[in-house]
Formats: sequence, C-alpha cells, structure tokens
Amino acid sequence: MILPVILSGGSGSRLWPVSREYYPKQFLNLHRDDVSLLQEAALRLEHVPGAEQPLVVCNEEHRFLVAEQLQQIGLKKSRILLEPCGRNTAPALALAALWVSQTDPEAELLVMPADHVIQQGEAFARAIEQGRELAQYNRLVTFGITPTSAHTGYGYIKRGRARAAGFNVEAFVEKPDRSTAQGYLESGDYLWNSGIFLFKASTYLEALERHAPDILESCRAAFEQRAEDMDFLRIDEAAFKACRSESIDYAVMEHTRQAAVVPMSPGWSDIGAWDAIHALSADQDPNGNAVRGDVLLQDTRNSLIHSDSRLVAAVGVNDLVIVETDDAVLVADRRRAQQTKQIVEALKQAGRREFQSHRTVYRPWGHYRTMEITEGFQVKEIVVKPGGALSLQMHHHRAEHWVVVKGTAKVTQGKQPGADAALSSFLLSEDQSTYIPLGTVHRLENPGVIPLKLIEVQTGSYLGEDDIVRYNDKYGRERES
Repeated sequence: MILPVILSGGSGSRLWPVSREYYPKQFLNLHRDDVSLLQEAALRLEHVPGAEQPLVVCNEEHRFLVAEQLQQIGLKKSRILLEPCGRNTAPALALAALWVSQTDPEAELLVMPADHVIQQGEAFARAIEQGRELAQYNRLVTFGITPTSAHTGYGYIKRGRARAAGFNVEAFVEKPDRSTAQGYLESGDYLWNSGIFLFKASTYLEALERHAPDILESCRAAFEQRAEDMDFLRIDEAAFKACRSESIDYAVMEHTRQAAVVPMSPGWSDIGAWDAIHALSADQDPNGNAVRGDVLLQDTRNSLIHSDSRLVAAVGVNDLVIVETDDAVLVADRRRAQQTKQIVEALKQAGRREFQSHRTVYRPWGHYRTMEITEGFQVKEIVVKPGGALSLQMHHHRAEHWVVVKGTAKVTQGKQPGADAALSSFLLSEDQSTYIPLGTVHRLENPGVIPLKLIEVQTGSYLGEDDIVRYNDKYGRERES
C-alpha cells in the first residue's frame, strides 16, 4: 500500500504578512480560492492508485486547524501525529515510519510537504508509479523537477547513471548563485529538489540506523511513550526534544547509496516567496499584474498586489509586491521577495506579535478577532461554531463583558469547581449581555444551529492570552495555558 505522509510544518515567514507562525501558508487559499494548500495536497492523492488516507505530521499549535481542514474535504477519520517541537524532516519521517511499521513495515511512504502546488495531478501520479518500481527494490526515491529557469531559490539534484525507472543520485547541491544555476540548467544533468520522497518504511528506518542512529534512537524513545488523544497521536516531549534537528537530505540522502531520483514536470512550485505567487497567477492583467482583493491600479506593471481588508491603490510602479492585512503592510521589490523572512526575524527580535498571529486567531471552537487593544481594555469579536464550546475557565487579572450580536449563547458561571455554590447556566439571545467578574469561573457555548457572534470587552490590569486557568475542555486543552 501507499501511505501518504503530509508534512505540515513551517514558520510562516516567507509569505508574511498573510502567513504567520500560528497560521502559516499551508492553511491559506493561495493557489485556489476554494481550498487551502494543505487541502490541495490531500486531494492530489485522488490521482494516485492505492493511496490510503494521509497521515499528517504537524505541531501542537496547528492540530485543530489540520483536523478541521481535512474534515472540510471529507476526510473524517484523520491520522494526525503531533510534534511537541520542530526537529525538521528526518525525525518527522522517523516517527511516521515507526507508526506505520507497527502494522506494515513494507508500506511505501509517499512524503509530501503540505505547502506545495502541483498543477498537473496525472503527471504527478505517473511519476509516483515510476518511483514505486524503484522503492520496491529498497531504493530511497526522491523526485526532481525538470528546471525551466536558472532558479537560485531551490536546491538541486545531480542525476547519475540511468536506471529502469529513474536515475541514481550523484549529488545534492545547495542553492546556487545565478551563474552556477545557469550552468546547471544548460548541462541538463540537474533537477530542482522538490522535497517529495517515496520509500518503504523499513528501508528508511534501516537507512537512519546506518547514517543517523542518534535520531532514530531519540525518535524510538519518544514514540514508545506515545499516547492517543482524540484524533491525535502524541509522543513524549522530553525524548523528542533531545533529538537533534536535521533534514532527511543531510541525515540520510546525501550519505546513502540507495538514493534514486525520478524526474517530473507536474507544474510544481514550493511557493517559496511572493514572486512565486505572482508567477502562479493565471489571471494576470495585460500589464502582468496579479491582484487579489480590493485593488485599484494606474500605470502599474509586473506587480503583485494583495489586499485582505482595505482598498489598496498603486500608481506608476513596476515589479513590486504589495500585501495588505488588517495589521500590517508589506512593500517589496518583487525580485527580492525572498528577503521577507528577514522582516519576520526583525519582528521577533523586537518582541512584536505580528510575526506570530493575525488579529484573527483560530481555535477549535471558532475564532476571535482583536478589534481594539490599549492599556486597560481590549475589544474582541468572538464567533463560536454551532455546538462549539470554550473551556470552563477563570482569569486572575481581567473581567469580561459579553454582548450577543447574532445567535444564542449559553453562559455558565459561578465560583470555582468544588466550592459550595454550584455553577449556574442561562441563555442569552441577540442584543442581550452579561458580565463576568474577575476570578469567576465561566464557559461560553453555542447551543444553536447558526454561528454565535458576540462582542467581548475585557478590562483589567493584564489582558494577555496566558491569563487563563482551564478546569475542563472538550478539546483536551486543560494542559495548556
């Protein structure tokens, strides 16, 4: 069987400000308007004969986003493996291989990043079938993209001796400078490194044992102390944190003699920066501009303009990237779009929150949007899905005022659990309100069939999201701050 493994990591830095650490690009509709990149990756498997429902490897913060997006495309029984911290692709795939090996060590793992675009699903499937011919003979197969330009943003693979279904790998090459990349393109011997792999679970574990035994040892220790939590598989945090961070290329592929590469041309892009979004846009105007949202242009050429919340107007500019969200605006030379991640690093160093999250933050029960925040008070719009419920919680430093705008709210409040006075519940309808004093145990639920929308006004000496004590939670988040 083929078990697809979708790697859903990422720091959200290269497509800032639309992509953030808590909501990186794989969850965004950047290529198609109807599905996210993660959903595209899962739907792509419909073209691959014998592909099982995918296993997704992601971090703790994104687990409910992954589960919800898979459910939206009909994948109800998700297999989601949670990493307590990022350790790159070699350990992530070790965990996936260990999980699969419990039932079928000869299963073939088809490894795909969650944030890539492949426009020609049938061409992709044909390449996978070629790769299977090699994987069945214990080869570690990677897929190289036939280059169409002297791109300096990709790593390269130098192909060696031809085999029945592909080529031996002669070398993996780091991102080159422009002249070197041009030489690679002209030689015809080099392929772009796609980061897509195919191999038996047993073959990969044996290769790790040979070339990176410390990684395998740490991952085994973490996996042996695993626990199931709803749709998620949790591994031991301390053991996994002891594992060194390493990519599969550095840990295994550059050292093994079992590496093989299959060339393919399926309309691939890793959407590594905003210039790639511009190149992928099929509906550019006659002046080469790619626009999204409320945009007005005058004498503008070869630019990408993306608006999330406001009118963006551009006059007399060329080769720019202009990206607007409700809390940040990026203006960059399109040819230097890769350097956006340096802005993200500067935000981190300055202790600013814009690198991490949007004003809209998604939770398993729905989402909230910060409308105003200043010293002493904060205003939020809260939307709770039908059947959704926030945790039973309490705050030490803030009080809350709730006004229902749409739907019906079920409010539970009282003293701390175990106190003499029991918790009481009541319903609020549109235009009704309530007050949650500081130190009061409370819960907000949506018992209705339409989304519940309310305005929350927080007042107090500290308004951070970590001022929360959870007593119980239907999503298993009691351990979290």
